[in-house]
Formats: sequence, C-alpha cells, structure tokens
Amino acid sequence: MTRRWAVWLWLLLPVDTRAEDVPEVKPTEEERRTRATAWRSLLRLDATTLALLPRAGIGSNEGFLQVEPTLILDGGAEFGLNLGAPVRLRLWGGGEDTGLVRREDWDSLSDFGQVVRGLKLGSDDAPVGVWFGGLESYSLLSGHLVRRYSNRSNPDYHPAGGFLTGTLGPLYTQAFASDVLGARLVGAEVALDVQHVLFGQPREPGRYTLSLSAVHDWGRAGGRAPSVTLAHLDGTAVVVVRPGFEAHLIAGWGGQPGEGGAWGAVVGAGADALTPTLDMRLRLEVRRQHGGFRQGFFGPDYELARFQAAGPERVPLAEAPFPDGYSAYGEAEVGWDAVRYGGLSKHLKLSLGAEAFSWGRFDVDGRVAVQLFARSLEVAVKGLGVGMGQPGARYLGAAEVRWRFLGGKLYALGTGGTLLFPTPDGTLRPGAFASAGLGVDNAR
Repeated sequence: MTRRWAVWLWLLLPVDTRAEDVPEVKPTEEERRTRATAWRSLLRLDATTLALLPRAGIGSNEGFLQVEPTLILDGGAEFGLNLGAPVRLRLWGGGEDTGLVRREDWDSLSDFGQVVRGLKLGSDDAPVGVWFGGLESYSLLSGHLVRRYSNRSNPDYHPAGGFLTGTLGPLYTQAFASDVLGARLVGAEVALDVQHVLFGQPREPGRYTLSLSAVHDWGRAGGRAPSVTLAHLDGTAVVVVRPGFEAHLIAGWGGQPGEGGAWGAVVGAGADALTPTLDMRLRLEVRRQHGGFRQGFFGPDYELARFQAAGPERVPLAEAPFPDGYSAYGEAEVGWDAVRYGGLSKHLKLSLGAEAFSWGRFDVDGRVAVQLFARSLEVAVKGLGVGMGQPGARYLGAAEVRWRFLGGKLYALGTGGTLLFPTPDGTLRPGAFASAGLGVDNAR
C-alpha cells in the first residue's frame, strides 16, 4: 500500500524509444539533465497492411491500409500527453455498402476517445492526479473488484477511460471510469490510514489501511449488456519494510448489493521489490466464492464476457452461474533491465495472473516482452485463457515483433493474433488479424 502510486508507472509517457544503451549517471548530473530537458517530444508514423480474417468458418476477409500517427509530449512529472489513433483505409472485402474508412472504428461517440492514448496531469507527490486514455491491465487499488482490466479488448469499441487519485489527511481515494464519453463502468475505492487516525501523521504512511470499494456497470456504451454492482471491504498491513523491499498481508470480504447470498472472502500476502535494475511485485491469495460472487469480476475478459461469458451457457457474465467454492490466485509483475530499469528501457517485462478453482476451472492471462540485440529487436507475446478445464473455454492470443535499423529511427513491425467480435444478438464471432509494415519516429 505504501507503493500505491505504482499505478502511475505503466502510464508514464517515455519519449525516446530508439535502440540505445542507457548510461549510468550520477544523481546530481541526472537532476541537471532533467531540468535542462523538461519538455521532450516524439513524432511517429506507422504504415501497415492489416488483414481481418475469418476463423472457424465465420466472418469475411477484409484488408486495410492502416496509417497510425503518434504525437507524444513529455512535460516532466506534472504533465504528459500521447495522441494518436489508427486510421484503416479499406483495400479489399467488406461488401458493396462499406466505405473507405472502417465504419466500426468510428461509429459511436466513445470511439473518438481512442485519439487520446494518454493524458497525465499531476505528479506522484501532488495531492490530486488525473489520467485519461486506454486502460490496459488496470487494477483499482486492492484489485478485488477490478483487476487486470482492459477497456479496449472489444475490437469494435475504443473508449478513453480515466482515473483520479487524491489524498486528504488519512484518506487516499482512487476513482475511475472505463469510458469518459459513455455510460459504462465506474467505480471508486477509499482507503483510510488507520495509523494516521490513531497516532497522527506516520513516518511511513499507508502501512495499515482499511478500504472500501464499489463498482457499477451501466451497460450502455459499447453495446447493451446487463448492469451489475459490486462492493468490497479490505484491510492491508505492511509487515516488513526494508530499503527496496516490503511485504504485506491482505484480508477482505465482498458482495453484490441487493443479493443477500452473493458474497466472497479473501486472505493473502504480497511482496514488492525495487532496485535500479529490477521492479517486481508478487501476490498470492486464497479466495472463497458463494452465491455467484467472485473476486476480480471486472477482469481482462470483461469487455467480452459482459456479452457472453466463457462456458456452455452462452449468457452474459452478470447472468452466468458461478459455482460455490474456493480458489488460489497468484500474480506477478516483473520488469528487469541489465543496465537500468525505467520507461521503455527494459530487457524483460512480464505480467502474469492465474487463478485455479476447487471445482476444476483455471483462468490465466499474461504478457511477456523482451528486448534483444542492443535493443534493436523487441518481441512481445500475450495470451488469455478463461474457463479452462470446463466446456466452453475461451482462448485469445497475439504476438508483435518490432525491429529497428538505420540508427533506430526506422523500424519494421509485424503483428498477428485472434479476436472476438461482439454481434448485435449478443454472441461473439471469432476472428483473426495479421499486419506488417514500416514505421519511423523522431525524438527531440
């Protein structure tokens, strides 16, 4: 909990992504360099051929020229801006009534939110901070309601989400919205520093906290789906604090308001380690589910599951039965760099979450990215498996390769993977994608 600002780490807007070694510098020299280059920028343009392909004999073959401009402004700790969106110009397929630009990318107000990839106002030390953009692997503080959630896993829905953080005395709050332009997922968590209340301002804030979170999905934007509301109460105690390391214990209880038999409980432990080359967070929990409630309800699969959950029932997640039982949940976030970890300079980035249930179900999602050959080659692979071990399991995967040459300003890139497209009747149509092309960027 004392590292509650870690949520900002994946939202930082690094500028220079060219392949180069990161030199070690003395702190005083680094501080002077930071002040001298308070404002930095990056211009980037990708041009690729994108093919949307049928899968399992369903769908049609469509091809596009995808042009993706990007502008990044880095104003230091208080301000960051990342603008850009892919524009897909049709090359083949789609039928006679389709236009030049892929209609599904821009057919709702929420889709225009994709232009804002990231807007950061306020630093880690500010009493209030605001961030807007895409939410990727987002967790709401304790993470027992919203965990590893992505608001753009639906390939036809591209909202800009946002969250606000604030500190006032012993209270720390985070509130979020998955779509700032539509009525969708909203929630907040308020954490109370118990030590601050009982003994005054502590030397290490956030060691002993009680927190209450609530999340509601209006179910309107991005396709109609049943609404749902969940709440959770958590207690956290940081029991070990050493330079670059801390360990904490967690316990909590949650439920669905208005549903008396829907509840769940959780106990667990976590550890955080931070060195100049390593950033690692680990968590292990034992969970109890009853009456259809489960922890991490708003997870990596939610934007698809809200239409059709994994399993044989083929109903929305809010209406899908969930057996009573127990589960073990583990999560690891690891970033490592041989020279110095920070920004895009990392030789290894691993994110993995897995949950095994007592009645035979197993869920897993993760992403791993590595930089090789003096950072000129980056390979990333991600995957999702939901409901494994049971009928109707769901699998998704994707891979990306980026190779920089000519000093790092020019690069070739290729991507491919599987998709699920929500349909008007509430089902999910399987598909696939593949793209290849070139890009160029210039940092100042």
